[in-house]
Amino acid sequence: MMEPDKRNLKILAIGAHPDDVEFTCAGTLAWLAEYGCSIVIATLSPGDCGSAQLMPREIAGQRRREAQRAATLLSAPYACLEFHDFCIYVDDASNRRVTEFLRGVRPDVVFAPSPQDYMADHENASALIRNACFYASVPNYMTRPTESAPPATEHIPVLYYCDPIGGKDFLGRALQPTLLVDISKTIETKTRMLACHESQREWLRRQHGVDQYVEEMKAWSAARGRLIACDFAEGFRQHLGHPYPSDDVLGNLLGEHVRRLS
Repeated sequence: MMEPDKRNLKILAIGAHPDDVEFTCAGTLAWLAEYGCSIVIATLSPGDCGSAQLMPREIAGQRRREAQRAATLLSAPYACLEFHDFCIYVDDASNRRVTEFLRGVRPDVVFAPSPQDYMADHENASALIRNACFYASVPNYMTRPTESAPPATEHIPVLYYCDPIGGKDFLGRALQPTLLVDISKTIETKTRMLACHESQREWLRRQHGVDQYVEEMKAWSAARGRLIACDFAEGFRQHLGHPYPSDDVLGNLLGEHVRRLS
């Protein structure tokens, strides 16, 4: 891949549910937007199981609106692929659906959930996104039996995995990022974006035992920051398997704000 042009680079951050992107990489997205990149935020599901009070259709509508408000803070569009919560599976139909979306966006860089996380929706979303990054550039891979599907992309995008929530897999084992982005100067944007997801405070208290979810995010970002002697940071691992690009795109884009651990 050629040296990235900050003025033209398109970034896709895609999570399983609304608020996943805000928890894991919104501070980095804020930097990238400030540096002139075009940002797209997406989720596979609208979060239709994320309430104990509202029915699926009602909470899904509310969460889509919250995700759109958060994306607007970066002047970014938001899209939902309309999977249902707990119905994100790695199968043929899902691979084609995510690949078609990726072909429509045509990103240069993709941020995806960690392959190891606390729940299957996140892990399966990670696998689907990883597959789509590879499949999207294969012209003979058809996403629908008509000619109206978007054409194959020109190349495989650079793929970064975000930290899982709390930095642990589903067995509680710590996962070490290979690079961290100092988000001390963008933490307020990250905070404002996450605060848009106000419907989740009661749900996270009930299901996750987390009361002040914004403060929990700040505490975790501060813990990552201590690894590189800054106030707040976000951790990532780059997918380096053949033939995914190995370019240090984040380093080239964000310079001194990026620190590598290995």
